[in-house]
Amino acid sequence: MISGMNPKFKTRQLSVTDARLIVAASETQADLLFATGFFAPDPFIFFIHRGRKYLVMSDLEIDRAKAQARVHSVLSLSRYEKMLRKEGAKSFETAPILAKVLDHRGIRSVTVPGSFPFGLAEQLRKFGFRVHVSEGPIFPEREFKTRAETREIRKAQQAAEAGVAAAIQVLRDSRIRLDGTLWWNGTKLTSQILKQQISIAVLEHGCVANRTIVACGEQGVDPHQEGSGLLKPHQPIIIDVFPRSQRSGYWGDITRTVVKGRASARLKAQYQAVYEAQQLALQEIRPGISGRAVHQMVVSYFERQGFVTGTIKGRMQGFFHGTGHGVGLEIHEAPRLGGKGDDCLRPGHVVTVEPGLYYAGTGGVRLEDLVVVTPTGIWNLTRFPKYLEIK
Repeated sequence: MISGMNPKFKTRQLSVTDARLIVAASETQADLLFATGFFAPDPFIFFIHRGRKYLVMSDLEIDRAKAQARVHSVLSLSRYEKMLRKEGAKSFETAPILAKVLDHRGIRSVTVPGSFPFGLAEQLRKFGFRVHVSEGPIFPEREFKTRAETREIRKAQQAAEAGVAAAIQVLRDSRIRLDGTLWWNGTKLTSQILKQQISIAVLEHGCVANRTIVACGEQGVDPHQEGSGLLKPHQPIIIDVFPRSQRSGYWGDITRTVVKGRASARLKAQYQAVYEAQQLALQEIRPGISGRAVHQMVVSYFERQGFVTGTIKGRMQGFFHGTGHGVGLEIHEAPRLGGKGDDCLRPGHVVTVEPGLYYAGTGGVRLEDLVVVTPTGIWNLTRFPKYLEIK
């Protein structure tokens, strides 16, 4: 899946404070899931103080947190509510509870992630605490994946490949009728049907795929168009599957472009250019090279092959997104291959490599693999083959 290119919001660097603090739901906050390994749908308090990790949990979740969370201590939210009640409090909002927790531990300053609720930060300041905001992830080590993390990403990638395989099998089994429609299982084949089959296959591998892209023909000229409606023969179909593991929270990401039937000569040339550009990028990725340099190699290659990028008839066409992005507990994270940054690739980075070309009248082509940067080059986690036509 292609990442956006919005510049990062600039805040203060990670500061030396008494504690690191996160208040969020770990199902949607990657830093919190990374720190605790504990899934919860509702926000909870987490902090690190003097090298020890703490959770503050409600009675509803406290026993599960004690059994599952990778922390040193799980504190009772009810205990702090009782403290406030004795002091005459009539309501138990997050800010006064958090202030009581921090004060009880002798903490006067905290570092929080950029996603920390602004209102809560202001309330803590009114209580007399110093709140510093980190720039980027509050756990910089998250960027470099361990062997255990890489194994989890590989499992998610295998689920992604299973989803693509299911889609390809449906296309193989479909039939082109004389009226130019595709039929499968007694009905006209649609993007929605293909997505459903992808979702089933991914779920069987313990993952969930949301916002899967199955974009046919002109729909594929918009790289993030999810696709809908009838799938057509002899036109490119972009299949982009990015599932998340239900167990670990890590993501996979793969894209293939196929045609049911025969591709035009123009489309074949476009596909070949994307394939060769991806091979070039895969060969060039190694420790020390910048993501921008890899991206520029792809851009230059397309230009040499005559595939121009720019506004054509009022619409951006060609290659107008980054070559790749990091994948881990977020589907889009550091480092970036292209865009405004200049991230240097290092061993332990897990990144997509996904060049594409998009032209009205022909359609879009994108190929995406997921690779680990190693001390000597890359380890490609993606095994699914690349081919254009499906007979």
